Amino acid sequence: MTTVVIVGASTGGLPMAYDIRKHLDKGHTIKVVSNTDEFNFIPSNPWVAVGWRKAEDISFKLEPHLTRKGIEFYHLTCVGLDPETSTIKLSDGSEMSYDYLVLATGPALAFDEIEGFGPKRQGGNTVSVCSTAHSVEAYDEWETFCKAPGPIIVGAVQGASCFGPAYEFGMIMDTDLRKRKIRHQVPMTFVTAEPYIGHLGLGGVGDSKGLMESEMRNRHINWICNAKVTKITVDTLYVDEYNNRGDVIDQHELPFKYSMMLPAFKGSKFLQEMVDADSTKMGGALVNPRGFVKVDQFSRNPTYHNIYALGVGIAIPPVDTTCPVPCGTPKTGLMIESMVTAICQNIADNIEGKEPTAEPTWNTVCLADMGDTGAAFVALPQIPPRNLTWAKKGKWVHLAKIAFEKYFIRNMKAGNSEPIYQKYILKMLGITRLKSDK
Repeated sequence: MTTVVIVGASTGGLPMAYDIRKHLDKGHTIKVVSNTDEFNFIPSNPWVAVGWRKAEDISFKLEPHLTRKGIEFYHLTCVGLDPETSTIKLSDGSEMSYDYLVLATGPALAFDEIEGFGPKRQGGNTVSVCSTAHSVEAYDEWETFCKAPGPIIVGAVQGASCFGPAYEFGMIMDTDLRKRKIRHQVPMTFVTAEPYIGHLGLGGVGDSKGLMESEMRNRHINWICNAKVTKITVDTLYVDEYNNRGDVIDQHELPFKYSMMLPAFKGSKFLQEMVDADSTKMGGALVNPRGFVKVDQFSRNPTYHNIYALGVGIAIPPVDTTCPVPCGTPKTGLMIESMVTAICQNIADNIEGKEPTAEPTWNTVCLADMGDTGAAFVALPQIPPRNLTWAKKGKWVHLAKIAFEKYFIRNMKAGNSEPIYQKYILKMLGITRLKSDK
């Protein structure tokens, strides 16, 4: 019988565990290894950071729900991987063998790449919404800030690949400040590596540029694009601003009393340690130079065919290589779900002695909350050229995001990552997970 080991249990790893359990009969063993014993609904972190949610509202213990589905759970950290012997090393000193390994580790946050960057508990001068624990810390600082408000800096640094939460958090802070009737005391500046507002690391989606610029003007949020953050002190963000030719055209010293900047990502620590020191090998057979897992069209590593990977931890080249300041490619929710579906089918085929055939579509549907309204973006597929792009704004998006939070958490507790009605509704809209479903 086959053992499938999944490393990671967040918005990619947990659906992966549930879906592969459905694909394989009970004679096969499914194991989940996670460095946290809780599931956190990461998209709700910006709400936690302003007190609109508590951590317990968006979290639940993993083990009872996985065990109920016949999935073994190990609350341990993966600290090593030997693809030649098909084993992983765990933080308690033990080793775990696998027939198939699915890496759903998420990213390491590269705060260390900029002096003074990161949450205060890590020695930095900014807050973060990248994890629920970070967001709880950010809320404590938010309450202190609101008692003596001042300038806010929000955005994403060079090399970042996830821009949506920066826009969301900026708008959510604006809304919360207006509710507290202190918005007039808070100058806000959005600082981003993107070449223009609404680029999102994707070269824009529909008229995202016009839509997001209009929204930020209406909210009196200034912005600096093509920005490279060089240093952050306790109250100042130092930024070099570039033109489209890659020349520094201005240098800014931006004072702040509260700042949230999204970092660049790297692969998990044990994957970074597998990067080959020989730069000509481009990281090595398994990972690229930043520790992201290399995958083919089947979400499988091209060298080690029993290793699959999904989510933020996979290597994807930048969509827009013309950006004067580096911008990565985001890996969004539906895109990750399509990887889950493809990997499940491919592993099931592998076990039967067949070659993989399932290819994820990488379609994207994004609901970006803006506190009291929101913006929806559809990109089919996410990486251009696209068959469809669409962007709309309205109060309905804010409400839809709230509904989706409840819906997704309920499904994760129930162990059902894609209810049948969801599948057919999306298919009616032309949104599928696999290329073969078109």
